[in-house]
Amino acid sequence: MQTLVGKKAPSFHANAVINGNQIIEGFSLDQFVGKQEVVFFFYPLDFTFVCPTELIAFQDKLADFEKRNVAVVGCSVDSEYSHFAWLNTEKNKGGIQGVTYPLVSDLSKTISENYGVLASEYDYDAEGNATSTGAPVAYRGLFLIDKNGIVRHSVINDLPLGRNVDEAIRMVDALHHFEENGEVCPANWTQGKDAMKATAEGVAEYLSK
Repeated sequence: MQTLVGKKAPSFHANAVINGNQIIEGFSLDQFVGKQEVVFFFYPLDFTFVCPTELIAFQDKLADFEKRNVAVVGCSVDSEYSHFAWLNTEKNKGGIQGVTYPLVSDLSKTISENYGVLASEYDYDAEGNATSTGAPVAYRGLFLIDKNGIVRHSVINDLPLGRNVDEAIRMVDALHHFEENGEVCPANWTQGKDAMKATAEGVAEYLSK
């Protein structure tokens, strides 16, 4: 699978639920180009187990993304009607009531496929060729898309492995720091820590501290 990092994010128009209670047609990330960065993330299915913890975690940190002028958008292979039902189910009953950022329906699975996150079960023939045998869902993929519509960061987790939302915020901060200061961000960098110039001297200076 080829990475999307450094490339234009695949465009789509799809049904979605916005504000937790409104189904719309033709939702697209194109609306954010030139205006906001986007954290676009995939999850396997509505009404499952790890997924609500992630979606609620993104909602809990939504204000942190918004103050950085970053839109958060989720996507799975469920229908918009499934999204709507899950969004209107109480948390103590397995729902995600209170989530307000958009949830995109990828019922055709083409968005997941274009972003390289479509998961399935596979059988292999004697020559090692894979054939899908399961019902495809999306891996836990996350893509940070800049204001020009270019993917600047991506991470893909297997189905059992939940993500760290604070790491997504850290990557937003790193991108903003680079764009505003021209400095690159070393390992484990967080906002407020020293970055460095992308030169041999800059690396030496940083490592000597």
